[in-house]
Amino acid sequence: MVSSETSNPTWQPDILGDGYSQHVLDLGSDPDGEGTIAAVLVRRTQRPVELSHGAVLYLHGFSDYFFQTDLADFFAGRGLAFYALDLRKSGRARRPGQTAHYVSDLARCDAELEAALDIVAGEHPGQPVVVVAHSTGGLIAPLWLDRRRRAGRVAPIAGLVLNSPWLDLQGKAVHRGPLTQVLRVLGRAQPLRPLKLPASGYTSTLHTSGTGEWSFDLELKPLDGFPVTLGWLNAVRRGQARLHRGLDVGVPSLVLRSDRTHFSTRYSGLSDRADTVLDVRQIARWAGCLGNETTVVPVPGARHDVFLSLPEPRAHAYSRLDRWLREHALVAQAPGSGPN
Repeated sequence: MVSSETSNPTWQPDILGDGYSQHVLDLGSDPDGEGTIAAVLVRRTQRPVELSHGAVLYLHGFSDYFFQTDLADFFAGRGLAFYALDLRKSGRARRPGQTAHYVSDLARCDAELEAALDIVAGEHPGQPVVVVAHSTGGLIAPLWLDRRRRAGRVAPIAGLVLNSPWLDLQGKAVHRGPLTQVLRVLGRAQPLRPLKLPASGYTSTLHTSGTGEWSFDLELKPLDGFPVTLGWLNAVRRGQARLHRGLDVGVPSLVLRSDRTHFSTRYSGLSDRADTVLDVRQIARWAGCLGNETTVVPVPGARHDVFLSLPEPRAHAYSRLDRWLREHALVAQAPGSGPN
């Protein structure tokens, strides 16, 4: 249970500096046995000039945290307040001795998601909230929204935007089945055992130390990523199996993805113009399991995080997002500051 007062959050300076603040959500004792845990809600403190339409709650992926200020600027330029959540043991929220991103059941993240939503809704009463989620966050978010809908609690969520959601395990079907069975056993017996996986080099295409445009904290988002543990992957596979049986998130969804996948441990020009992390065909296949109204948009030449792509596909992704928000009456004003 979250012990922080969500009705009166205490905002402190954030690591992003001026224009951002954070509130720590105390989650108490870790049910997975790694001490006291917390999540961190980040807020863009420079509010839209005319805030009259709602807010955004952003959720990161694995080996990731919120640093995408251009995305926050985009939404603020359209009259939406922006918040981002670093989940338990992730990014700002991870504490010494904790296994990065580890959770044995994705549903346990509901605690911080509900607490964050309470704060956002409290600061914007009666206004719609759009949930935006990337990669693993793009699996966690629809599972959470489906549970909320089944409990009769859709509002104030009014829309869902998924950026390259992780909807199935990469690789051939003939390999996925046996691996899933192994995970069911070893994921319980040795949950913190790391898997030895080849590095994709994806993060190097983003960071300024490699070929990318972005400067982010390599302690929170390492170039080679954090180790994938058996217990965490087992939780992901259970979540994916639930999604494959069909969800209903209760609101319209937009799914943005690259138009191609390129799995390689060697860098090439294609590494900057394809998803080097997930199989985009799987995203296309399973997007229909979200329920309600779903729009799927392949973005030509996009990276895994479509909003961290090269300028041309990035602009295309923002344009399609802008169009979708307007079609669903989720923005209040003409495009202003930020990417478009």
